Formats: sequence, C-alpha cells, structure tokens
Amino acid sequence: VQLQASGGGLVQAGDSLTLSCAASGRIFTSYKMAWFRQAPGKVREFVAAVGPRHTTLYADSVQGRFIISRDNAKNTVYLQMSSLKPEDTAAYYCAAEPVRSIYYSLSKSPDPYNSWGQGTLVTVSS
Repeated sequence: VQLQASGGGLVQAGDSLTLSCAASGRIFTSYKMAWFRQAPGKVREFVAAVGPRHTTLYADSVQGRFIISRDNAKNTVYLQMSSLKPEDTAAYYCAAEPVRSIYYSLSKSPDPYNSWGQGTLVTVSS
C-alpha cells in the first residue's frame, strides 16, 4: 500500500491541527494504520494506531489530546491533534501493517509496519 501524509504546519502552543494520510494500492480495511513521529536527533516514536474496526491505541504522551480515526470509504486515516505542545514538534509519519488474523492486536513498535508515508512536519512554537 502507498501512503501520502499531509496537513503539517507551523502552529502555536495550545493550537489544534489535523493530519491526513491517504492510502492507495491495496484494500484499506486489510490494514492496521498508525502514526509515528520523529523529532530531530531522536528515535522514531509511536503516537497512535487504529485497527480496521476502529479500535485505537495511544502513546501516554498524547492520550487525551490526540484522536486517531479512519474513514474506510475514503481510504484515509486522520490524526486530530489538540492542545499542542512544543515537544510535539516532529516529522509525523503514517504507517500500515497488514492484518494477519481476526484476533489482531495493535502494536506500538514500528517493526510490524511495512509501509510508510513520506512524513509531514509539525512545528509547535511556544
């Protein structure tokens, strides 16, 4: 599956921003979708994930501030970010992992995700 992320930009602390990731090439509902981020000089970290049936998983650092969702009809996954903080500044990447079992679980590790978008930059000023 090919992924195209968009929606990044420069915002102030406390602002909101929504990222989008459009998928193409495969059956979207066959994939678990996730957002990761990577700040300069830091390792890539998990942000949020959503399964085909809309189950979700969040990193502790964004729980209660970010919402991940997907529109299976539009082959798109979203990340609604609110109460943004300067420490949220990073390149945000969407990722896809094929569903291999009806008993799937969502992963915070980047390892199972085998398709990645190009990244969209979010900068939060204080």
